[in-house]
Amino acid sequence: MRVSERVQARRDEGAEDRRWLILAVLCFSLLVIVLDNSILNVALPAIVRELDATNTQLQWIVDSYTLVFAGLLLTAGSLGDRFGRRPALQVGFLIFGLGSLASALADSPETLILSRASMGVGGAFIMPATLSIITNVFPDRERGKAIGVWAATAGLAAALGPLAGGFLLEHFYWGSVFLVNLPIVLVGLIAGVFLIPDSKDPAAPRLDPFGAVLSITGLGALLFAIIEAPRHGWTDPMTLGMFAVAVILLVAFAWWELHSDHPMLDFGFFRNPRFSAASAGITLTFFAMFGSVFIYTQYLQFVLGYSPLQSGVRLLAIALPMMIVAPLSPRFVHHFGTKLVVAAGMALTTLGLLLMSFVSADTPYPQLAWRMVAMACGLALTMAPATESIMGSLPLAKAGVGSAVNDTTRQVGGALGVAVLGSVFTSIYGTRVVDALSGSDISTSTVDAAQDSVGGALQVATSVGGEAGRLITQSARSAFMDGLTTASRAGALVTLIGVFVILRWLPARARPRDVEMQAEEFAAEHRL
Repeated sequence: MRVSERVQARRDEGAEDRRWLILAVLCFSLLVIVLDNSILNVALPAIVRELDATNTQLQWIVDSYTLVFAGLLLTAGSLGDRFGRRPALQVGFLIFGLGSLASALADSPETLILSRASMGVGGAFIMPATLSIITNVFPDRERGKAIGVWAATAGLAAALGPLAGGFLLEHFYWGSVFLVNLPIVLVGLIAGVFLIPDSKDPAAPRLDPFGAVLSITGLGALLFAIIEAPRHGWTDPMTLGMFAVAVILLVAFAWWELHSDHPMLDFGFFRNPRFSAASAGITLTFFAMFGSVFIYTQYLQFVLGYSPLQSGVRLLAIALPMMIVAPLSPRFVHHFGTKLVVAAGMALTTLGLLLMSFVSADTPYPQLAWRMVAMACGLALTMAPATESIMGSLPLAKAGVGSAVNDTTRQVGGALGVAVLGSVFTSIYGTRVVDALSGSDISTSTVDAAQDSVGGALQVATSVGGEAGRLITQSARSAFMDGLTTASRAGALVTLIGVFVILRWLPARARPRDVEMQAEEFAAEHRL
């Protein structure tokens, strides 16, 4: 037996004994993948100074990663099922690491946009591989707890981004937000050789290249429309045209998969309510989480006056409860069932968002913190059981595709949350600023600058100074709070709809031994 075969045999045979170490490596890897966008937001002012990036270029420096990442998830998950999840993970690490290095060394906005897109390719292979490997390594009795830790890590990353980014920027140059990825990538590559076992679909059908093209272009068009809508307007012809293209391509993808004898994604999965209802719950949860964190981060900095690092520290009120509650959620599921736990989590998220809608421009941080804790506990109670419901409803052979669907719903939900809640916020903010400053002696150009963003308003107020500057500052902060209130309540309405979706369609309980029986029956029914 060759050396590589002996290493592979030892790695695969002892995988269950090393399962918690494997989980730690995979969660550590996942953290940097999800963290990438939120950590970058803090570095945008420095990128403007160093690379002379325009507002449009800044937007695509952020969004090129999300667009490519979400568009490739289904294809990457399917390839992992066919050729092996560990090779998919290794390829993803390699691409992500090279993209991170290229991003750190970028000397122009265009180069940075392209390198960020390449990081999205790597992330699309890494994220579904982590969850599918966990699903295959852990036995039924511990799978829920392991997925809880995984879900907590995914949620934690969104809140930790400003903290990590603020620390790095206070001590190093802007490219450090990308260089920090390299040690993690190296650990992942080494762990893949000696620690992480391989698994694949033993009866994988032949490749579905046409389905892959339709899914990539359809999801890409959908994400492009969502990302661009706030800038161009939701009723702009370009926005409506891209949504129409996305609908046509995704309907074509569904038709093709339903009629193909070797589909990349079997749409029969969605007939199982444990899969479809939980996917809807994940989408709505990430809608609320990404949209609200996007606004609350600005609230901490522009209204309460905290620095990026100070804001990141205060967002630990979201991160820490998620770390604690999500791994404990399987205990609640054991006693009360998946339906009640997920519905209760979404209801608590709704309550947290409603409570946040009552904060003011001078709310003390302790009063703010307990509201964020309530919202975070609700998110944690929702994400882990819903993710376990998705993965537990499928046979282990299809873990890659199942994980990709779970990850895609997260990305689409998060992008929608930032776009929709951000648009609601921007609309209210701009209207209130114009109303407050109309009739004053302040010039139209100054009002226009203040209307664009609260950050722009505060800069203009500083340059104007005097009574006019104080009026601009007061008007901008008041308008910001009006926008935050409306956006928080809109997010609460979305999660409240999720409560009814879960109560109506998600099964009450699935005992561990029933999961395998359901998976076997489902596999037989769909010839998996």
